[in-house]
Formats: sequence, C-alpha cells, structure tokens
Amino acid sequence: MNDRSRHYDAAETRDPHLREAALMEALAAQVATAQTRSAFFGALLKDVDPNAITSRAALAQLPVTRKSDLLEIQPKNLPFGGLNGAAPGQMARIFMSPGPIYDPEGRRPNYWRFARALFAAGFRAGEIVHNCFSYHLTPAGSMVESGAHALGCAVVPGGVGQTDLQLRAIADIRPHGYGGTPSFLKILVDKAREEGVDISSLKKALVSGEAFLPSQRAEMKAAGILARQCYGTADLGLVAYESEAEEGLIADEDLIIEILRPGTPDPVEHEGEVGEVVVTLLESDYPLIRFATGDLSAVLPGISPCGRTNTRLRGWLGRADQVTKIRGMFVHPVQVSAAVKKHPGIARARLVVDRAGDSDDMLLEVEVADGGALSQEALLEDVRASTKLRCRLALLAPGSLPADAKTIDDRRPVG
Repeated sequence: MNDRSRHYDAAETRDPHLREAALMEALAAQVATAQTRSAFFGALLKDVDPNAITSRAALAQLPVTRKSDLLEIQPKNLPFGGLNGAAPGQMARIFMSPGPIYDPEGRRPNYWRFARALFAAGFRAGEIVHNCFSYHLTPAGSMVESGAHALGCAVVPGGVGQTDLQLRAIADIRPHGYGGTPSFLKILVDKAREEGVDISSLKKALVSGEAFLPSQRAEMKAAGILARQCYGTADLGLVAYESEAEEGLIADEDLIIEILRPGTPDPVEHEGEVGEVVVTLLESDYPLIRFATGDLSAVLPGISPCGRTNTRLRGWLGRADQVTKIRGMFVHPVQVSAAVKKHPGIARARLVVDRAGDSDDMLLEVEVADGGALSQEALLEDVRASTKLRCRLALLAPGSLPADAKTIDDRRPVG
C-alpha cells in the first residue's frame, strides 16, 4: 500500500475478469476449508465436492445459512454453533450481539478488513481516529480500531455516550477524524456548536450502523467534515464501502457477494434487481458460505468513477425479514416478544421504528386487555434489557392493532 496513492492497494483496480477468476479459485479452497475446519459446514456440505465449486452457478447450488437462523443454530453448540473454523480459545475476542448472537474475532491484524474503508474515507498513517463505536460486547469498536491500527493510525477509544467527555477529548487531543454512527456525530457537532467547544480538527469521518441520510451528509460538509459510509455486519466485518465518488458502496475484495430473491437460494435474474445480500467470506477462522444477511440491496451497473473496479451496491434498501437495525443494534422480533410476554396484561404489541429528525425512534404500541394491569416503567425497562435500546410507549385500546400486525414495523425511509 502507498499512502500517496488514491487506492488502498492494487487489488481495488484489477481487471474485473481477473478478480472474478481469483475469487472463484479461492472459492473452491474456502469450501474445502469450511468442510474440514467447521463442524456446522462439515455437516451441511458433506456431499459437496469442493473442486467442483469454481463458478457462481456452482455456488448458487449450495445451501444458504441465514443470520436469523443463528438464534436456533448457536445454542446447539455454543458459542458459535459450530460455524467457526478455529477453536473459541484461539480467537482474539468473542462478542455478544443482541439476540444473543456470538461473533468471533480472529487474531490476525485488520481481521475485519476495515482499513480499506478507512483509507477510502481519507484516513492515512500518522493520523488520529476518534472512535465512537461501541467497545462493549458488540464488535463495531474493534472493527474500526483494528483497521485504523493497520493503517498506522492512533485511536481514541471514545465508545458511545458521555458527550461532554468526548468533546473534551476531541478538543484536547485534536483527532483528524471520527468513526461511529452518523447520528452521534451530529450530536457531537451540535453540542460543540452550542457550548463553543473547538472540534475543528475533525475533517473526515467513517460512519455506519444506521442510515446516512443526504441531509446528514450535507450538514457534516457544512461543519467541515467529509463523511463517507460503509456497510458491515458483526458476522462478516466489512462488506462494502463508499469512496470519493459517492456513487454506491464498493464491495470488499475478500468476499463474494450474491443478490438473491428474498427467502430463496436463487440469485435475482437481472443486474440491478433488489434482493437479499448473501456473502461468502474468504476467511478460515469463521468460514461463512452463502451467509444471508437479511439486508436488501441491488447491484449498480458499471464501475466507480474513482477507479475501483469491484461490484457496487446501491446501499441499504430495507430488510428481507423483521429483524432490523436500530441505532446501530440489531433487534429481533423474539426480543420484543420476550419482553412483552413478561406482562400478561398486554393483549397485543407492536414496535414501530421511524425517524425523529436525524435519529431512529422506537415506539412500543401495546393493547392492554380489559381489566388488565400494566406497569409502564417495568415494561420499558424489560424492553431496554432485551434490546439494549430505550423506547417510548403508547397505550392503545383493545382492537386497535390489526390481528396480523408485524412485531416490528419499520417505517423508516430507505434508499
């Protein structure tokens, strides 16, 4: 890698045909690795000849493993359900995402491959990153930190919350950029303006974990911060990232992306058609094969004007299931149901997710049965304990919610 280059490495500008040939060659080896090192994939792929899996058509014949299924798979062989290719004790860290779902981090540098996304966002060796992703149980903080270290950057491990202390650290340390959710970056910018704190050292940002709206991008530019987004998951690490072209998200070099018709193992028929993002990760410690994220997206035609030649995604276009990401955290319907079931006075409930300005908003709508008793404070605390997020509460008369109402109704705009 050359810091003076516009690209992280030569792989980003390869001829697409050469990249595809290299990925397909690596695919056969990865299937063999998964069969021999992972108990789960060893059983799932026991009748597969890895030497025959050298094309996307062959890959499309393999079974899909869905992220939503991990809630059932992992408890049968904790902590990872046998999907891991290395023993738990050989990992560097073990994370616990809401669900709970357990995610491993291997020991090699830049394990989550976030250095590429940080480079595209403008970070270079010798700079300081103020990292406001969570370091507590979930892996986002480690994703950015390990990528920043691989680039040669120092990291301020800010984590989430404690706005006043964060501003003090930024004013004193003078970091060059920010990593975290776009909504928390806005909170910092607004609070700094309100209190007259100088955070002008922040010139760049890598944001993720929630939608990055055009209005937020424009507001950050007005504040002197050039923010770019990336897409990743706790299971896969970096999936795709934005470059200076700001035209879609460019796929990472170390994985194979498919867009499938939601709920099926079949690729969409036409490029540009919206479908579920499914990833095969070329990684031995956690060798995921056809891992369905539950996220919807579509492929953009052509290559990026920035010169990077890999596949581009349009960005996050919604969910293929009711699992949704709120304020950077995945929330599953079973988490909401588990909290509600502790309160027998509730006849029916629905969690409505929407936008309140530039932030995600959660409203739990509940019907209280005739004559039923309900402790609103206890219910809100149970939801917070289950989802790790706070929400508002609306009490509705019996019969207000439709009988087939979703447990989670995501009304946020997509695109």
